[in-house]
Amino acid sequence: MTQLDNVVKPKSKRSKRFLDSRAPKLSEDLKSAMIMKGGNTSLTVTQALKDLYSLKKPNAVLYKKKNITRPFEDSTSLEFFSKKTDSSLFLFGSHNKKRPNNLIFGRLFDFHVLDMIELGIEKYVSLSDIKASKCPEGTKPMLVFAGEAFDIDNEHKRLKSLLIDFFRGPTVPAVRLAGLEHVLNFTALDGKIFMRSYRCLLKKSGCRTPRIELEEIGPSFDLVLRRTHLASDDLYKLAHRQPKALKPKKKKNISHDAFGTKLGRVHMQKQDLSKLHTRKMKGLRKRRGAVVDGEQGGQEPKVAKVES
Repeated sequence: MTQLDNVVKPKSKRSKRFLDSRAPKLSEDLKSAMIMKGGNTSLTVTQALKDLYSLKKPNAVLYKKKNITRPFEDSTSLEFFSKKTDSSLFLFGSHNKKRPNNLIFGRLFDFHVLDMIELGIEKYVSLSDIKASKCPEGTKPMLVFAGEAFDIDNEHKRLKSLLIDFFRGPTVPAVRLAGLEHVLNFTALDGKIFMRSYRCLLKKSGCRTPRIELEEIGPSFDLVLRRTHLASDDLYKLAHRQPKALKPKKKKNISHDAFGTKLGRVHMQKQDLSKLHTRKMKGLRKRRGAVVDGEQGGQEPKVAKVES
């Protein structure tokens, strides 16, 4: 059997559109997430999954039925649902005596589990418990990560990358000031991870730039890191590989500083400074009877004084 025989040929226009949507693209579609609960869940986990689903909407699928599976032992069911819904992110909630109020954040590459990180809920405040006006659905959040662990520890680095993938939202070419109204803050301190959600309030400041105040809108989590399943460095590098068409072309003699300012280097020919026109000053006038030497050979002119 040749390789062409394995290609699925569509039998209708609907199936052709479906296969085209699943085909590889230079610019992939926005990542969607599966949010599901295990065979045994608590009220805290169920409400937490609903609140996280509201933050991820509309790019998420919430499963209401229980799924009797254990991702760290067998991930075949997650891979099956990922292929069925074309989702590359998942959030799994469970509860048992050994690991109470458990959340598992994960992502998939080529419909196979790439990373999984298990977090335990120690303290939780839901969206409904905080009485404040909420951000509209689908608002792209600003992500803030505080704490040295996100830059030093390998597990916290992967967790930071995973949370960015989960909450980043769509890629937009431009952002208006009024659209920057939702902030998700993650703080790593004393072995715990604190997640807070704020709304930006633009207040009058007496000038063109408004004064910004943060109002907590929920949900609020105090999490502790439990088990991890991290991909190898080679597989992790393969998952981040970009097509050649998307890689930016290198431009010679152009660089950027730490603040994003573009700097350019210009190569110029050697200049003869003796012919440079400078500002005329009374003190730089030539004396009467001065002789100018050394004008040949591109050397600087020498002024010789003649004694009277």
